[in-house]
Amino acid sequence: MISLDSPKAAAGVVLLFGYNGLVIGAYGASIPTLQAKFQLAPWQLSVFFIVMGLAGIASMQIAGRLADRHGARRVSLAILPILVVAILGIGLAPTLPLLYAAAVVLGIGNGGIDVAMNAIGVQVEKHRPRPIMSFFHGMWSVGSLTGAATLVLLAPLFGRDPEQTMLATTCIVAALGLVAIAVALRIIPETEVVGHHDESGVKTPIPKSAYLLGLMAIAFGLGEGTANDWSGYHVTQVAGVDPTTGALGFTCVAAFMVVIRLLGDFLVGRFGRRAVTTFGGACSALGYLIAALGSSLPVLLIGWSLVGLGIGMIAPQVYAVAGHTAGGRGLAVVVTFGYATFLIAPALIGGLVGSIGIQPTMFVPAILLSGLIFLARVLPGREGVSVADAEQTSA
Repeated sequence: MISLDSPKAAAGVVLLFGYNGLVIGAYGASIPTLQAKFQLAPWQLSVFFIVMGLAGIASMQIAGRLADRHGARRVSLAILPILVVAILGIGLAPTLPLLYAAAVVLGIGNGGIDVAMNAIGVQVEKHRPRPIMSFFHGMWSVGSLTGAATLVLLAPLFGRDPEQTMLATTCIVAALGLVAIAVALRIIPETEVVGHHDESGVKTPIPKSAYLLGLMAIAFGLGEGTANDWSGYHVTQVAGVDPTTGALGFTCVAAFMVVIRLLGDFLVGRFGRRAVTTFGGACSALGYLIAALGSSLPVLLIGWSLVGLGIGMIAPQVYAVAGHTAGGRGLAVVVTFGYATFLIAPALIGGLVGSIGIQPTMFVPAILLSGLIFLARVLPGREGVSVADAEQTSA
């Protein structure tokens, strides 16, 4: 059995993050094709997203508790086949009801693996001399970019037939999932069971710090959701460029997010989670402020680059502290806050864009992310104290 301090254990977590990112990247790149294939009206597409999101939120709560009770390894291995079935269902669905069913399965798989793989990552990090959570999240971003790029690269091979390209992409990702399952069985480490009862056998409540971390997750969830869905449109409209050039906005966000996540563990080891998260909040808030006030293409791209740089630092630290201090069930609470906000953000921002305009709307994520400068005080500093210790110190 693979131990938590083994190099293979870290490789196993990389496998989980990378494959989850691959599935979500392939799914995200397939959305335009799904819309055209089923002639989805905006409300039908919204129902699709809501169904998947609700399934994901429910799955997170169950997976967190099962991970604590039976070990996150078992939960992860049980969910990997669900992801394979889900992405294959997205590509093969012949009717709208079956597409919605595939969305439910994808939501269950994505929500469950999100909690379980972070729970394993936290335990692996505990047994290593240096932080590694940022690297794990970086591998998710790499997997997501790879999934989306696979569809783009396959398009010329199928005469740019979108349905055939989507089918080929989802089949390839599903096949890679079978390989991932076979490898995961060998290298995913055996994880510890997390108890939530005191010495007298009474069940302990979820620490209050988990809800403070949840507030932080709301801030970066809105910031990341806005960047993913509105950065390209923002650059196109404000700078007055064509959509292809405007897509550089999202490209800057994604690229800088990957870079900082690959460097994040070094920064955490050098400065501590509190300082890294504080800087991430300030950096992303400044980026949104530039997006709200700038007008030229170079200035806007600088703004969105700062957003990606800042946002990429935050989630790994918040999730890591949640897992270290509250186990799988506390991690589920925090992930749910962030995930739900990430899903709601596009609609909320869209409503504001329609009422007050695209640039004034950017002040909203700027204000929320600046709040992380103050909320980050609950995170451990360079000395590595727990959230509870930090709260007692600052009380």
